[in-house]
Amino acid sequence: MSFGQYRFEPLGRHHDRAAFSCGVDELDQYLQRRARQDMARNVAAVFVLHDVSESKVAGFYTLSATAIRLSELPDDLVRRLPRYPNLPAVLLGRLAVDTNYRGQRLGEMLLMDALERSLLSSQQIAALAVVVDAKDDAAVGFYLRYGFQPVVDDPRRMFLPMQTTADTLTSSP
Repeated sequence: MSFGQYRFEPLGRHHDRAAFSCGVDELDQYLQRRARQDMARNVAAVFVLHDVSESKVAGFYTLSATAIRLSELPDDLVRRLPRYPNLPAVLLGRLAVDTNYRGQRLGEMLLMDALERSLLSSQQIAALAVVVDAKDDAAVGFYLRYGFQPVVDDPRRMFLPMQTTADTLTSSP
């Protein structure tokens, strides 16, 4: 998928990972050293936002299959669900924007692409929600703006029901 000078692509050998820096060493190291191995081992699907005009990785995110415990969900949602102890979900494991691209709403672009891919995959392989583990309070605030809710007893583990995902994508420009 392309947006002007940007294109979403699965991470490939041709992407310059070494130049990526988001200011969080753990995320930088992941993209630079472990992302390709995770892809090869089918542990994570890694997608980059490639700046075609400068041939740089402007941002990236990862998606994986996961489960969310029924006990983590709010009672109003639990009442409508089967009583399985674990329910299928998509994990948005990492999301980062290179510091040179801050202030351009690329984090939102990355999130919307991740949600769209999650929604499409949930039509083939069931998933109740998209789950994130926010790394800090700023990340919690970011995800709250897009409708994510904290799970019971862990304010940094958050979820977005797939129906809300569909509604979010329908209402976004």
